[in-house]
Amino acid sequence: MTLNAVLSRIDDDLDPALERLKALLRIPSISTDPAYKEACATAADWLVADLASLGVDAEARATPGHPMVVGHVGEGSPHLLFYGHYDVQPVDPLSLWHRDPFDPEVQDTPQGKVLRGRGSSDDKGQLMTFVEACRTWKAVNGSWPCRVTFLFEGEEESGSPSLVPFLKEFKDELSKPDLALICDTGLFDRDTPAITTMLRGLLGEELTVTGADKDLHSGMYGGAAMNPVRVLARIIASLHDETGRITVPGFYDGVPEITDEMRAQWEGLGFDAEGFLGGVDLSVPAGETGRSVLEMIWSRPTCEVNGITGGYTGDGFKTVLPSKASAKISFRLVGTQDPLEIRNNFRRMVQDALPPDCSVEFKDHGAGPASVMATDDPAFEKARQALSDEWEKDAAFIGSGGSIPIAGYFKQILGLDSMLIGFGLDDDLIHSPNEKYDVRSFHKGIRSWARVLDAVTR
Repeated sequence: MTLNAVLSRIDDDLDPALERLKALLRIPSISTDPAYKEACATAADWLVADLASLGVDAEARATPGHPMVVGHVGEGSPHLLFYGHYDVQPVDPLSLWHRDPFDPEVQDTPQGKVLRGRGSSDDKGQLMTFVEACRTWKAVNGSWPCRVTFLFEGEEESGSPSLVPFLKEFKDELSKPDLALICDTGLFDRDTPAITTMLRGLLGEELTVTGADKDLHSGMYGGAAMNPVRVLARIIASLHDETGRITVPGFYDGVPEITDEMRAQWEGLGFDAEGFLGGVDLSVPAGETGRSVLEMIWSRPTCEVNGITGGYTGDGFKTVLPSKASAKISFRLVGTQDPLEIRNNFRRMVQDALPPDCSVEFKDHGAGPASVMATDDPAFEKARQALSDEWEKDAAFIGSGGSIPIAGYFKQILGLDSMLIGFGLDDDLIHSPNEKYDVRSFHKGIRSWARVLDAVTR
């Protein structure tokens, strides 16, 4: 059978596909709330049954938290591992929802039809685009395009505490594929598909500077006693130079320059930097001098202060010299930057900056390296061309300002590169009330995966 026959069948079967997605969305699989533990198990069982209906050898495997769904089917090459997550975010505040979050409904909007409900975009709708593409391929051709392994997680929205131990325990089984596919990203814009090939790593640090053993009256001790807020402010100010570069020693070790080809693709996207900043009432890029905004958020490392506390911050005024001052600082990492080395260098820099009578305590909040995909693998260009054939504009290899730890875990533990293809939009309201997924995204997402499967198996 031809690809056209598969695409035609996808068009004809859109309504049944939407009904299947609605059935999954009705299950309130909120992973972070123990009250929904049974619902998470129900969602895992639903997926096992749905995969089994396609001939997949699937099962829900127990973890200390919520089950992992694992399935194997097909033969031949390439061997693909597809990852998605079936758990969803809490729905609070419920009062801001226009309808029951777990009673999904297709609604008409000025931008077209949307499917409204918790998990519709993140990640049940995305997950099901791939499952539906496989369903149709099997129905039309009577066989699978290649060997496929499914891995559906139930704890992504609660920090994936069981994921790394699970990957290590089943490494021999899960490291056999040639490539991982992850559908938890989005389109560049409504008409431009994208393959995310760069994910920034993340290092979180919290520091507390202590001076006197108690808060002091600023009239009695001001000028004579060192103020920890003053010390902390000086340290924070020293983290960047006048050009926006980060001053932590050795920070830029392992930071690559993007290729000319990648830069040309990004420039061709027509990104509106003024509109991007203007949308949040800003106008001047604050990163490294000489870098475009897309470079700043996709391919350059950052150091940002996420919160500061110290002294009296309540209503009114209190003339106090605080005993302690704290800050939470995050580093987004790229290339082969070593988060543990950066942590050591950062802490040493802070300690060297302390004046007499002050001490510092540190608390780490995680450390993960960046992920950079091997786009010289021919499968990446085949997939890019396949997406370009489906959408109005050509697909591009892009970066991501955020961090998707699963891609790093696949690389570190299983030795797999990941191809991140998703069809979400910036206005999908993921993690927020009234989450939605455009029916167009769901429909064309299914068609896109069919095209990708056809391209990478030729």
